Amino acid sequence: MTSFLKPENALKRAEELINVGQKQDALQTLHDLITSKRYRAWQKTLERIMFKYVELCVDMRKGRFAKDGLIQYRIICQQVNVSSLEEVIKHFMHLSTEKAEQARSQAQALEEALDVDDLEADKRPEDLMLSYVSGEKGKDRSDRELVTPWFKFLWETYRTVLEILRNNSKLEALYAMTAHRAFQFCKQYKRTTEFRRLCEIIRNHLANLNKYRDQRDRPDLSAPESLQLYLDTRFEQLKIATELELWQEAFRSVEDIHGLMCMVKKTPKPSLMVVYYVKLTEIFWISSSHLYHAYAWFRLFLLQKSFNKNLSQKDLQLIASSVVLAALSVPPHDRTYGASHLELEHEKERNLRMANLIGFNLETKPESREMLSRSSLLAELASKGVMSCVTQEVKDIYHLLEHEFYPSDLALKALPLLTKISKLGGKLSTASSVPEVQLSQYVPSLERLATMRLLQQVSNVYQTMKIETLSGMIPFFDFSIVEKISVDAVKQKFVSMKVDHMKNVVIFCKTSLESDGLKDHLANFAEQLNKARQMICPPDNKPSKLGALLPTLTEVVAKEHKRLLARKSIIEKRKEEQERQLLEMEREEESKRLRLQKITEEAEQRRLATEYEQRKNQRILREIEERENEEAQALLQEAEKRIKKKGKKPIIEGDKITKQTLMELTLTEQLRERQEMEKKLQKLAKTMDYLERAKREEAAPLIEAAYQQRLVEERLLHEREQQLEVELSKQRHEGDLKEKERLIRMMGNKEIYQERVVSHRQAEFDRLRREREERISRILQSRRQEREKMRKLKYYLKLEEERQQKLREEEEARKREEAERRKKEEAERLAKLAEIAEKQRQRESELEEKERQRREALLGRAAEPAPPARPLESGSAAAPAAAAAAAAAPASNPGKYIPRWKLNRNESTGGAPPPETERWSGSSRPEVDRWRSDDRRTSFGSAGGSRSSSTWSSSRNAR
Repeated sequence: MTSFLKPENALKRAEELINVGQKQDALQTLHDLITSKRYRAWQKTLERIMFKYVELCVDMRKGRFAKDGLIQYRIICQQVNVSSLEEVIKHFMHLSTEKAEQARSQAQALEEALDVDDLEADKRPEDLMLSYVSGEKGKDRSDRELVTPWFKFLWETYRTVLEILRNNSKLEALYAMTAHRAFQFCKQYKRTTEFRRLCEIIRNHLANLNKYRDQRDRPDLSAPESLQLYLDTRFEQLKIATELELWQEAFRSVEDIHGLMCMVKKTPKPSLMVVYYVKLTEIFWISSSHLYHAYAWFRLFLLQKSFNKNLSQKDLQLIASSVVLAALSVPPHDRTYGASHLELEHEKERNLRMANLIGFNLETKPESREMLSRSSLLAELASKGVMSCVTQEVKDIYHLLEHEFYPSDLALKALPLLTKISKLGGKLSTASSVPEVQLSQYVPSLERLATMRLLQQVSNVYQTMKIETLSGMIPFFDFSIVEKISVDAVKQKFVSMKVDHMKNVVIFCKTSLESDGLKDHLANFAEQLNKARQMICPPDNKPSKLGALLPTLTEVVAKEHKRLLARKSIIEKRKEEQERQLLEMEREEESKRLRLQKITEEAEQRRLATEYEQRKNQRILREIEERENEEAQALLQEAEKRIKKKGKKPIIEGDKITKQTLMELTLTEQLRERQEMEKKLQKLAKTMDYLERAKREEAAPLIEAAYQQRLVEERLLHEREQQLEVELSKQRHEGDLKEKERLIRMMGNKEIYQERVVSHRQAEFDRLRREREERISRILQSRRQEREKMRKLKYYLKLEEERQQKLREEEEARKREEAERRKKEEAERLAKLAEIAEKQRQRESELEEKERQRREALLGRAAEPAPPARPLESGSAAAPAAAAAAAAAPASNPGKYIPRWKLNRNESTGGAPPPETERWSGSSRPEVDRWRSDDRRTSFGSAGGSRSSSTWSSSRNAR
C-alpha cells in the first residue's frame, strides 16, 4: 500500500498509470487512498478523486470496488457536504447507463442478447462447454459477450446505489430517483426476476427503517415531503408490476402502500387513490376475485364522483355501468358452503384483509371492519344512487337478472341486452384518471349468471324437463358447459337438480316439503295484497289520546324507572372509568418521569464517555506528535549524513523542522537523483544501441554464407536417405510375398474350422431358442391357469356372498315374522286377561249386591218391635239397632262400594248376630272366599304362563 503526502499526488500517480495502460494499478492506488484513515476530512480534491475512481470502476466493471469506495466517501462527507456524494453517485449512474447504451447500440438483436433468466447468476458449466465445443462465431455470441455484462453491471449499479442511500434523510430524493430508474430499466428490458428482487430490496429498507428507530440520519415519514417520495416510489412500483403482468408482486405492492399509510395514519391524495383502485380492479379481475373486483370499482366510482369535478357525464355513466356489471358478475351463491372450520376461519381472515385494502381502512380493530358480500354491495349500489347513472341496457339486465321471474325465456331476453353491452366501452377523456373501460369483459360472467338464474327459476316451476328443451332455453352455451355450471351450483346448494342421460331428462329435486322459491313467491304475494288492502281500506288513525295513554302509563313509568337505573349505572361506570383513567395517567406520568430520568442518566453517561474519548484522543494525538518529532529528528540526522558524504550543505531552517518538511525535502532529493539516474541510463542505452547495430552489420554476410553451406549439406543427406528407403521397401515386399505363399496352404483348414464353429453355434442358438419358447409357453400356460383359477375363485366368492346375503335376509324376515307373531299373541293374551278381569268384577259386584240385600233383610228383621223388657235391656238393645241403622245407612246407596273389613267392624260393634247370620256366614262365605282364591290363582297362573312363554321366546331369539 503506497502512502501519499497529499491526495493530489495519488491522483497524479493514477493518471500516469492510466496513460501507460495500467488501469488496475491506478484503481488500486485510488482505492487505497479512499479507504485510508488518514484522509477523513472532506476536501474538493477527494471529489475529483472519486470522479476518477468511479470512471475506472465503470470502465473495468468493478462493482465491488465502486461499492467500497462510495461507502467510504459517504462516511467522509455525510456530515459536511452531502451534495458532493449526490454528484458522485449521479455521475456513477450516468456512466453505467451510458456504457450500457453504447453496448446496446452495438448489438443488432437485443432480445437474443438479453435471453438470460437471472442477471446475478454466473455462467452454467454446460454453457461454457458449448462455447468451447461449438463453432459458433456469429453475432449471437458477440452480442452475449458485449451486451449482457454491461447490463449486469448496470443492474449491480442500481443495487449498490440503493444500498448506500437507504435510510438517509438527506438523500431521499436521489433514492427515489434511483428506484424509479431501476423500475424503468426492468420495464424496458422485461426483467421480471430483477424487478422482484428490487421490490424486495425496497421492502426490506422500509422494514429496517421501522425496526431501527434510533439512527441518526433516519428519514421521518411523518414529514409530507418524505411521505410523498415514498408513496410515489410505491405507486411507480405498482404501475410497473401491472405492466409486466407480475400480479402477485402488484398485490404485494398494494399491501406495501396500505401498510405505509397505516404507519403514518394518513390518506393519500385522491389522484393517487384513483391509481390505487384502478390497479386493484385489474389485480382482482386477473385473480378471478369478482367480489373484491366489484368493490374496488365501487370505491373508484365514489372517488371519481366526489373529487373529479371535470368528469363528463358519459365517462361517469361508463364507470357506473362497470360497477353494476362487476357486481352482477359475482356468483350469487356462497362458496363457503360445506367448508371446514379451518377453511371458514381462513376465508373470514382473508375477507377482513381484503375489506381493509379495498376500503383503505387505517384502523386495525376488528369491530371497525365490515364484511363484504354480494347482497350488501347491491344494497349499497341502490342506496348510493349508482343505478341512476348507468345506461339503459345495464338497468334492464340488472332488473332482468335480479328481480324478474321468466323461467322459460330469461336467457332469450338477456341475449340482445348482452350483445348491446358488449359493444359499449372505450377510452375515457383526459379528465378521468381511468384510461379505458371495456364492458365486454363482463359478458361471460353475465351469461353464467343468466344460466344459473334460469336453472333456479325453472327448478321452482318444473320437476322434470328434457335436455333438448333446456338447451334450447339457454343459447349461450352447449349443454356440456351448462352441466358444468349446474354441478357448481348444486355443490354450493344454489339449485337442486339431477341429469339423467339414459332418459335424456333433467330432474329438479325438492329438498324440502315446500320449495323456497314458492314460499318466497307466496310471501311476496301476501305483502302485495296487504299493501293493496291498505290502499283500498286505510286504517283509522284517530283514536282517543287519553285512551291511548292510560293503558300504557304503567309501562311508561316502568320504562322510565329502568332508564333512570340504567343512567345511574352508566354514571357509576363513567366515574369508575374516570378514576381508572386518572390512575392510568398517574401511572403514565410516573413511567414518563422514570423514562426521562433514565434518558438523563444515559445522556450523562454518554457525555462522560464522550469526554473520556476526547481526552483519550488528545493523548493519542500528543503521543503521535511526539513520535513524529522523534522520527523527524532521526530523518534529519540521516539526511545530514547523506548530504555530507556527497559534499553538499543542506538548507535547514533551524530547530523548527517538522517531519512533513523533512519528507518533502527527502522526496525532492530522491526525485532529483532519479532524474540524474534516468539521464545516465538514457546515455548508456544509446551507446549500447550503436554497439549492437555495428555487431549485426559485421555478422550479416557470415550468417548468409553459413546458411548456403547448410543447404548444400542437407540436400546431399536427403538424397542418401531416400535411396536407402527405396532399398528397404523392396526387401520388405519380397519377404511379404514369401510369407503369403507359406500361409495360403492353410486356407482350406481355416474354412473347415470356421464352418464347424458356425454350425455348432447355430445349433446351440436353435436349442436355446426352443428352450426359451418352451419356457415362455409354460409361463403363459401357468399364468392362464392362475387367471382361470382366480376367476373361478372370485365367482365362487361372489356366489357364496350372495348366498350369505340371502340367508341373512331370510333370517331377518323370519325374525320379523316371529316378532309380529309374538306381538299378536301378547295382544290376544292381554285381551283374554282383560275379559277375565271384567268377568271377575261382574261376579264381585253380584256378590256384593247379594250381600247388601241380605244385610238389608237382616236389618229389617232387627227393626221389628220386641216384647216389653226392663228399661236397662231396652236401652242396651237400642244401641245395636242404632249401629245397624248407621251401618245400613251407607248401604242404602247401591252405587257405593263398602269394603269387607268395614262391614265386619260394623257387625262386631253391633253385638251378636242372629243364628241365621252365623249359619250363612259359616257355610256360604268360605265358598265365596275359596272361589275368589281359585280365580286369583287362575289369573296368577295365566300371568306366570305368559311370563314363562315370553321368557322362552326371548331366549330363543338370543340363540
